[in-house]
This record gives sequence, structure tokens and C-alpha cells, in this order.
Amino acid sequence: MTPITPAPSWNRSTRSRAHEKSEGALLKAEERLQAALVPRYHDLFVQIGRLEGGVKHLVDMRADTLDLLSSVKDSAELRSFSSCLREMLSHWFSAGLLHLQRITWESSCDILQKISEYEAVHPMRNWSDLKRRVGPYRRCFIFTHSTMPREPMVVLHTALTNQISDNIQTIVSTPILDEEDVDNINTAIFYSITSTQKGLQGVELGNYLIKRVVRELQAEFPKMTQFSSLSPIPGFRDWLVGEINKVLGSTESSSSEDSGVDGPSSTAPTLLTSAELQKVAEIAGKEDVSPLVTLKKLLQTNQWMGAESMVEVLKDPLMRLCARYLYLEKRRGYAVNPVANFHLRNGAVLWRLNWQADTGPRGISQSCGVMVNYRYFLGDTMRNSQRYMEEQHIEASQQVIDLAQAAGGADSPAGKSNL
Repeated sequence: MTPITPAPSWNRSTRSRAHEKSEGALLKAEERLQAALVPRYHDLFVQIGRLEGGVKHLVDMRADTLDLLSSVKDSAELRSFSSCLREMLSHWFSAGLLHLQRITWESSCDILQKISEYEAVHPMRNWSDLKRRVGPYRRCFIFTHSTMPREPMVVLHTALTNQISDNIQTIVSTPILDEEDVDNINTAIFYSITSTQKGLQGVELGNYLIKRVVRELQAEFPKMTQFSSLSPIPGFRDWLVGEINKVLGSTESSSSEDSGVDGPSSTAPTLLTSAELQKVAEIAGKEDVSPLVTLKKLLQTNQWMGAESMVEVLKDPLMRLCARYLYLEKRRGYAVNPVANFHLRNGAVLWRLNWQADTGPRGISQSCGVMVNYRYFLGDTMRNSQRYMEEQHIEASQQVIDLAQAAGGADSPAGKSNL
């Protein structure tokens, strides 16, 4: 019998070299494929970005592209163009390349003017409003970039208080004070954050700004322990009117007057109880009209604010429905309200709803005067953010959970707050 001899070492070495060669060829092919997938205008953007004013030009170009996308349907080329710009701008405007700057009354006039013009949450009427928002017990911070040094990227307005505020008028309409009592400041209220460049939509800036400002305030005020927003709820009234329309449409199709109102025949979450709707009709003096139709008109015209009795009747249902809107209504698993989605992504807690917190025309038209506190518990923000992003879990207080369950009917998940 002929003995079996082991393969020569040169044979194994040859196979190893062949394997390495095939891996190298695969990597080169991958590189060529990646290069082929990069659109030709990418290099053009790089060259434009190196010119003076070039980055600002690209930011404005993306803003124009987003405007086009809102009016053009199914444009894969435009979406690809916009995505390429967004990816490049995300690199150029990363957190490490942004400059934090505090704005005071002594800041340059052009920056102050832009701060006033860009304010979108609580518009300023005059220079006195602006002076109040950059004066004592207030902090205004902006992010700038080396390529656009005179242009605020994002603006954050903060009030310094000794408690978590529940009314915006106490912040934007208080008299201008001369000095701060440092010993009486332990809370920071983020009451307005505005992204000034539409072309940077989708580029994370606001969350970085809040985190940087928290560190700045902690260094300035060692006793500061509470951080919270006082946020508007844009879209709540429109959503509620849409829900009323759904119920009215269902009522017409089923010819049932009880659809959408509490009762055993209703399968949808309750909007208002029968007793609440009856009181609305009585106060409005239109008992011969469908109470939901009356309610819809009152909400759309803001007429309900003119009668104290109507305000009292609508308090409980509007608070319940607002909690449902913020806590239960989702889009792709995340909060449907954009402001809620922003703060929850940052790791904040949906902490408290505030009745009649903004009774100005904008506040009534957007959210029936309701505002919300998103509270930042610094030790929990990373965990809360991760759970929201990965599990779509919203950390909320017991007040919000109870209100949402009362409004959500059978679809409302049971839950207890961890706070």
C-alpha cells in the first residue's frame, strides 16, 4: 500500500495567495461600484463648497430643491439630488464644527435683527420684545458655522426661573428687570427653538444645541437642577377637526346619531361624551344642530374662547384629546406631532399638559391654548432616546398617561409612569 503523503507546503501557500488575490479583486470591484454610484454633481458640490459663500449657496440650493419636491410628484432625481446635498451638509455642519454663541443686547445689530426675524414660535412685535428675550433671566444661544459666521443656524431661547413654567405669557410678556437673583434660579425653560435654514432640514442641529446649552447653564448656575421645555402643539386643532370630520362622515354613512359618542355602539375612541356634547349645544344655543357640527365650528372660528362657561366645559375633553394626540397618535411608530418627536428623540419626558397656557391667536388656532412641558432628566435622556428610537416607547408622566387612556378608548395601552 502506498502511503499518503501530506500536500507540499507550497501548495497551501499558493491557495492562500489565490484567496488573498480574490479578496483584493472583490474589494477593488466594490470600490469601483461605489465610485460609479456617486453622482457626478457630488464633485461639483465639493468645488462650490470651497468657494467663499459657496456653502451658503448650497444650503439655499437645497431649500429650493425641497420647495420643488413639495410641488413635484414622484421625482426620484430630485430626491436623490436633495439626499446628496443633505449628506454633504450633515458632514460640514457636524457638532464639532459648530460655534456656540450667546446673544445679548450688546451683540451686533445685524445678528439681533436676524434673531428677531427668524423667530417663528413666538414672533416679536418690536425691539422691546427682543430686548426682553436677551436680557436678565433670559438666555439666547445660537449655533454659527465658520463658513457662515454672520448667519445663525439654529436659535434657542431660554427662561431662567425657580419652577417649571406652565404659561408662555409669563415668559414673553414680563417686564424687563435690571438684575438676576442667582440664588433664586434653579430651572431652565426652553421656550423656543428655531432652525433658520430650510436647506438644513434633516440635519441634526437643535438637539446638539440643547445639550451644549445645558452644560453652559450648569457651569453658570451650579444650583440649576431642572430642565424643561414649554412647547407649543402645532397641528392639534387641525387633527381634532379631522377626527370630528371622520365621526361625522361615519355618522352619515351609518345614519346613526350616536357614532363617535360614548355608548356601546361606538368602536372608535370617544371624542366627547354625550353629556359634554349636550352642554356644548346648550351653551351655544344650537340644540337643533348636531353637537359635533357645532363643536367643529366653534373650534375653527375660536368662538368658544369668548364664553367662560364654554371654556370650562371644553377643558376636560380637550386635555384628554390633546394627551391622546401626543401620546397615542403615531406615524411609522413615532409621535405624529413634530415638536413631540423632536424632544422625544432627544430623550425628554412627555411630562405635563398645561391648560390655557397660550391664549394668543396663534396658540388658540394651533392647539386650543394647550402647551406641553417636555422635561429633561439628564441622567435618563440617553436611555429614553434609545428606547424611543429603537422601540418607539414614549416616556410619559402619569398625568399624561391617565389623560390619554381616558381619551383613547380600547386602543389605549395600559401603562404606569416610571417617574
